[in-house]
Amino acid sequence: MIEYVTTPEFQKDFKSLLKRYKSLERDFENMKKYTLETFYEQGKATTAFVPIEGFCGESYTSNKIRKFSCMALKGRGAASGIRVIFVWEEELRKITFIEMYFKADQENEDRVRLTKFIKENFGV
Repeated sequence: MIEYVTTPEFQKDFKSLLKRYKSLERDFENMKKYTLETFYEQGKATTAFVPIEGFCGESYTSNKIRKFSCMALKGRGAASGIRVIFVWEEELRKITFIEMYFKADQENEDRVRLTKFIKENFGV
């Protein structure tokens, strides 16, 4: 069983995007079930997310979900432009959501935020 945790910054990002994309709560739950759990629990390969270079360690992996289906963005399918940044800790079977953004608003992940999270939690 995977433990899901969100940072306060992620919660703020989510709330902001939810105002624009009303299906986001359901879409987010579907992503957890059909992307993260099928990969980490069932071992099924996926191209939905990729590791973020330079932000991975022995006990954790930072990842970016690039294929996120959002029903409110009709016609785009998994290429909705919504990105989710998370850290996976294999030993703890834990996913911490760090950031969520719409690619049209922001080009890349907030590397300062990710670095801060890694320093605070892994002492790197």
